[in-house]
Amino acid sequence: MKKNKNSNLENFWMPFTANRIFKQNPRLLVKAEGMFYTSEDGRKILDGISGMWCCNAGHCHPHIVKAVQDQIAEMDYATAFNMAHPSVFKLANKISQLTPDSLNKIFFANSGSEAVDTALKIALAYHASNGEADRTKFISREKGYHGVNFGGTSVGGILNNRINFGPLFEKGNCLSSTWNLEEMAFSKGQPDWGDHLATELEEILLSNGPSNVAAVILEPIVGSGGVIVPPKGYLELIKEICTKYNVLLIFDEVITGFGRVGEAFASKRFGICPDIITMAKGLTNASVPMSAVAVDNSIYNQIVNNSKENIELFHGYTYSGHPVAAAAAIASLEVYEKEDLFNKSKEIEDKFEEAVHSLKGENTIVDIRNFGLMAAIHFSSDITSATDKANSIFQYCYENDVLVRFSGDYIVLSPALIAKEEHIDKIVHTIREGLRNL
Repeated sequence: MKKNKNSNLENFWMPFTANRIFKQNPRLLVKAEGMFYTSEDGRKILDGISGMWCCNAGHCHPHIVKAVQDQIAEMDYATAFNMAHPSVFKLANKISQLTPDSLNKIFFANSGSEAVDTALKIALAYHASNGEADRTKFISREKGYHGVNFGGTSVGGILNNRINFGPLFEKGNCLSSTWNLEEMAFSKGQPDWGDHLATELEEILLSNGPSNVAAVILEPIVGSGGVIVPPKGYLELIKEICTKYNVLLIFDEVITGFGRVGEAFASKRFGICPDIITMAKGLTNASVPMSAVAVDNSIYNQIVNNSKENIELFHGYTYSGHPVAAAAAIASLEVYEKEDLFNKSKEIEDKFEEAVHSLKGENTIVDIRNFGLMAAIHFSSDITSATDKANSIFQYCYENDVLVRFSGDYIVLSPALIAKEEHIDKIVHTIREGLRNL
């Protein structure tokens, strides 16, 4: 590989990265278009993960690029504190047309992590406004990822993301992960086994006292924790139990939003209406950082109409509803609609499923999980750990012009909604060759 031109890599403390190892042999990307990156040494790299689950319309879409350029030339910034600009209202309206049922109130932030912390605070504020200020606990799920801000880390279910950060804030226990290798290995789409695991929620609520619990927060499909797809009937039962005990249900759709599962949101694909949805990533096609929280009208009305203060919610960010981000988001939603990308995603998901499951039987694979345009390929440990195998496949793919993502014992795939059959075939072929070279 060509030697890196940038001789000083020491100042950037890279996130979620083995800094010492990376800087010995860095991988730098310098350009992107459509389904491809260009590496610093001039190779075209097929992007099998949409950047980081986020460039759903492909990289550098001309319509989005132009919208960002036009907006930053016209107005670079305007606060949303006691002021505003027209595009942020337009964007909120467009999002509300995509969210399920009555989730029509939209609060803007800048990342999935900020969206989660916003959702948690809104849940607390709602119950306090409703005379139930003791509802302060949150229930989440093992292997769940909800960002890395203080609240999201506290409710997160990935152990490594919690160590070394002290006690964080109290939560009301975790639901068990729905993944069970013996019962559901190589399931295609939603597993048949596992809906009974949702009954744990009622047990946890009763042990904590239902009147102490503010909300349950879940990813409809666990993303970073390994593309763990909910068993048939599981989410329906979770919703039923939440409703029974007046506990809010928050769906973290930072990954699953905007076409990743063939609908605007996984909640619509599964036919489950939560009380709050978090979103980010595909909202702006990752061109400019932005996130949002969609809130049920009844929650908004309770907080706003019963506030004793003129400012109903003491929360927000300097860059909430940033005009350049809003322009990027509006343009992204226009691209999704004009190019019918949500339906195109659904049309190619069977091909994607068939391709990834064709790896069953290859050396060291113990499970393959998929839904929509999301998949995880899970490795076994023997003399070599599963994590080392996943890392080796990641390295092999990159050296052979395909970008996948490894995380723990598995690699994940999440190609853009514009992916063609030849792109999927190339990704899977390269993984297969990597497995045979382990």
